[in-house]
Amino acid sequence: MSTTTPQVVVHQDKDLMAQATAARLITRIVDAQASRGSASVVLTGGRNGNGLLAALAAAPARDAVDWSRLDLWWGDERYVPAADPERNHTQAREALLDAVPLDPARVHAMPASDGPHGEDVDAAAAAYAEELARAAAPEDHGPVPRFDVLMLGVGPDTHVASLFPELPAVRETERTVVGVRGAPKPPPTRISLTLPAIRAAREVWLLAAGEDKAGAVAIALGGAGEVQAPAAGAHGRARTLWLLDRAAAAKLPPLR
Repeated sequence: MSTTTPQVVVHQDKDLMAQATAARLITRIVDAQASRGSASVVLTGGRNGNGLLAALAAAPARDAVDWSRLDLWWGDERYVPAADPERNHTQAREALLDAVPLDPARVHAMPASDGPHGEDVDAAAAAYAEELARAAAPEDHGPVPRFDVLMLGVGPDTHVASLFPELPAVRETERTVVGVRGAPKPPPTRISLTLPAIRAAREVWLLAAGEDKAGAVAIALGGAGEVQAPAAGAHGRARTLWLLDRAAAAKLPPLR
């Protein structure tokens, strides 16, 4: 497996970053649909993920997408009840999903704690792994689809999805989805894609805005190991893109 060299794109501020990333995402989805008939995207929650979805909802070009031929997945989820406003899925619905004509069967939300698996987060993670495996085509050569774009927010501690530094989930090499307990930010129980699942994507986009992310960006792009800095281990098969605002890029060496 070849590792793609990360490309870094710096925007003036977080609003311009959200708008530019929304335009970039529309283009990728339209291109994938033109070549293969459908597209698959992995969404991220958090400040930048939701900002991107809101920008996408407001983008005039959003109607270029055939929303009925788009599969949506999630990189991670808080293991709380389905209606909880803290769920990434709930926030994504409010920001964009309820405003576009998606096929409900192609919106793959991660299980909730009041779903069929109850409090068993490991069983819930295994069920999502099975759903991914069912969606993988023979040409994907693996247990997950080759997502066209997989987006990740980067935490101030360098975490991506719910893969936190030094915790067991970031060391996982076999499973594609794991239950996470004892996450250092609330809620402590979560479901997350693993690095092997993330690396199956054609393109991985890492989003970071704000001066509180500058240290994490510099560490992850500075050669840190993935166990200590999970964002350093997130890369796509064809492309790895770091989409930053100026504040988040402040500690990077000057671009030559």
